[in-house]
Amino acid sequence: MLQKVRFRKKRRPPPQAIDTTTHLAGLRAVATFEAMKGTLVLLVEVGFLSLLHKNTGEIAERLVAHFHMNPEHHLTHAMIDAASRLTDARLWALAAGAAAYSTVRYVEAYGLWHARVWAEWFALLSGALYLPWELYELAEKQTPIRWAILASNLAIMGYMLYIRIEACRPGEECDDS
Repeated sequence: MLQKVRFRKKRRPPPQAIDTTTHLAGLRAVATFEAMKGTLVLLVEVGFLSLLHKNTGEIAERLVAHFHMNPEHHLTHAMIDAASRLTDARLWALAAGAAAYSTVRYVEAYGLWHARVWAEWFALLSGALYLPWELYELAEKQTPIRWAILASNLAIMGYMLYIRIEACRPGEECDDS
């Protein structure tokens, strides 16, 4: 009689792009933060699109009145002036920029959630790209929000750098796929 031979499927090793040596909880925390940034900018994009075919200058003036802001203040006046010069084409451009930024944040969040090495490098690089601008803004005016933004960016960059250094410890093969 013929016996049925059962073949056990051997589990494939994870793809080379997965970094299995890092702390998944930390990566997922950073991924959640990046996804939240993407969602916030996506909401801003919806706000831009809701202003299409509307008198944005008038809307800005109503907001200033609603929040009891001084319309003669330099910043308030600049906001009203900028809003009155918004065209539908500029709104579409702003919305497209917001969509691109959100997409980048979501892709980074996906990669970090799934512990992809490329996402770790991407998070490190994108954080480094924002540093000069953040330092410039802080030099212009120091506020708690600007300090918090800089601190969170430095914390994320430091964590990603730590992960990448840990993956390339001396005496071991660098997990840099």
